[in-house]
Amino acid sequence: MTPDLVHEVLVQCDRHPARVALRAGRVELTYGELGRRVRATAAALRAGGLRDADRVLFSVRPRTEGLVLALGVVAAGGSLVLVDPGSTPELFAARVAAAAPTWAATESLLYALSRPGLAGLARRRGILLPDYARLPVRHVHAGLRLPGVPRGSRRARALARGTAAVEVASRPDLEALVVFTSGTTAAPRAVVHTRGSLGAGTALLRQVCAVAPGDVVRTDQMLLGLPALVSGGTWSLPARAPADDVVGFAAGLGDAAVAFLVPADVTALLDAVVAGRVPARGPRTGLVGGAPVTAALLERAARVLPGTRWVGVYGMTEILPVAVVDGAEKVADAAVTGAGDLVGRPLAGVTARLEPVGPDAPDGVGELVLGGSSLMRGYLDGDGTEAVAEHRTGDLARWDDAGRLVLVGRTRDMLIRGTTNIYPGLYEPRLARLPGVGAAFLVGVPRASDGDEQVVLVVVPQGAPPSDGGPPALGPGDDAFVAEVRRRLPEVLDHGAMPDHVLVADRVPVSGRSRKPDRAALAAAAAALLTAGAR
Repeated sequence: MTPDLVHEVLVQCDRHPARVALRAGRVELTYGELGRRVRATAAALRAGGLRDADRVLFSVRPRTEGLVLALGVVAAGGSLVLVDPGSTPELFAARVAAAAPTWAATESLLYALSRPGLAGLARRRGILLPDYARLPVRHVHAGLRLPGVPRGSRRARALARGTAAVEVASRPDLEALVVFTSGTTAAPRAVVHTRGSLGAGTALLRQVCAVAPGDVVRTDQMLLGLPALVSGGTWSLPARAPADDVVGFAAGLGDAAVAFLVPADVTALLDAVVAGRVPARGPRTGLVGGAPVTAALLERAARVLPGTRWVGVYGMTEILPVAVVDGAEKVADAAVTGAGDLVGRPLAGVTARLEPVGPDAPDGVGELVLGGSSLMRGYLDGDGTEAVAEHRTGDLARWDDAGRLVLVGRTRDMLIRGTTNIYPGLYEPRLARLPGVGAAFLVGVPRASDGDEQVVLVVVPQGAPPSDGGPPALGPGDDAFVAEVRRRLPEVLDHGAMPDHVLVADRVPVSGRSRKPDRAALAAAAAALLTAGAR
């Protein structure tokens, strides 16, 4: 039977009422109190008119109040629509129009900052906020009522204090989550999950690392913290994301059985340990995902925090998780083969196959196609949800001799120079292991004369500062360093993949909430530099 995520959490609330469910700083919430607040919130929302599959625009941080509200919405039969308020007003409006929410759950500060008097100040600071108060929906606000909160908005904390409650039956087929992943203003693209697909994903995460009752899980990611609650553990919520306050995040790691971090967070944590800003204490298990997890990062993590078992997690919004790999296993594989990105064996319950991509692909390489009970219902379209039975990932992969998945690039990352197809993922792990290189990327820059792609190798030296989100600075680099990289290229690249240019970047640009390397930014910076040099 497919598990229903919210129902499973409430079962734990009834089973262990005195156990600590949430810890946020000095605030603790027991399972019994969590269950009471979630049911009270659900009852108040139902009484206020929320009906099954009503969509609720959700812009509340994953803190205690926000978590109760999110669970209450889904327990009431609603669906959370996660939209980044920092996107452009046009894209925000397009996404809201596509989702057609009837409710909005918003932090009161966002209402205040989107008022005419403060919106200009926010824009000057690079923050583009929509006018939440003008949305034609029913409103719930988190936090104190501030100027700008629309009249009639219900306070989330007041909903949770109600005395009424609802019985939450298991309804795995009911829509529960809408997450926009890509698309343009004209055609925004969103993933739709049900309570069942989220519950199945939670069950898969419990395969990755067993969380015993009372174990502490440290993360600011809602979908990674919920498995702790389903297992009877304690979810430790940091006040701010690790990237914003690594010292505060590290303060709760000492007693954590599990922590989840994106690669950029791991780098920030390791840098802080080496600098002596935080103690050299890690969780029992460190899960790393949300962006490509390199062997070099896992090797450094094991060296700086040897008491932690480091695990790479591969997945995506459409289906999470897919596969995991032990850090030591990945490091050992990189030392032997150095080709591709080992992500491990698919978890039990995940189906994986390779779809042929054409005669020019390397032997055994195909597009990875996934399925299973944790797969999304489908993509949101203009008429509802376009249901899917499988997900074409866009990742190029192969199986190794041990039955493990190895990623070798993206279908859209493939470079074409002349008649040669070049798959960056086959070579970048090898390039990143060259002496003095911290990260390496092969990007394409169209040649002005005929549009054929020039292959540009962009290397980031070891010890470069973490990205600050700004554009990378590219240049020819130190002559001796670049000369040594060029000398070693025949050892790690096929002749057909040798770069036309080697450039050095001062940092790896990142994009999105998961802070993935921004290849488009690297390619644009390389194109600008090469164009300027040609004048």
